[in-house]
Amino acid sequence: MLDKSKNIIKKMLRALEPTDIDFLYQLENERGLWEVSETQLPFARHLLQQYLLNATQDIYEAKQFRFVIAAEDDTPVGCVDLYDFCPQHKRASVGIAILPNYRGKGYAQQALTALIAHVKTYLDIHQLVAYIPADNKVSDSLFQKVGFTAVATLPDWLYSKGAYKAVGVYRIVI
Repeated sequence: MLDKSKNIIKKMLRALEPTDIDFLYQLENERGLWEVSETQLPFARHLLQQYLLNATQDIYEAKQFRFVIAAEDDTPVGCVDLYDFCPQHKRASVGIAILPNYRGKGYAQQALTALIAHVKTYLDIHQLVAYIPADNKVSDSLFQKVGFTAVATLPDWLYSKGAYKAVGVYRIVI
């Protein structure tokens, strides 16, 4: 499985490129994702261009890294983010977003599977953590399919549209 995951990551997961500006603009301005991203206002294209030009690719410095999830023709369909990377304790948090017209096609499951193998091999990660809104049954199912288990519930964790929502904390030990 590790060899298969290495091949998938080479084909499917890649770093952000300056040519990804249209994809990044679409993704960051997808209002359906704002609840979990803490975004409250649309991003301007020029700010995202500056981000692409100035973003460090050193996960040890930035403590985060965004992989683009690419279709077989290299079209960006989503991203998977590592954040709160802590090499001392060998852990990181993970989040995933797929553009609406690419959902339900298996990209997220393949990307998470490849990411798990990649971080274990190259970053020496022991565990990954994901925070999933309690009402997001699709993400709950996705993360469980790749081996995450629910370990806690954070009541009233998100405030959205005038109401509080619980968030499930999921983890995988790798």
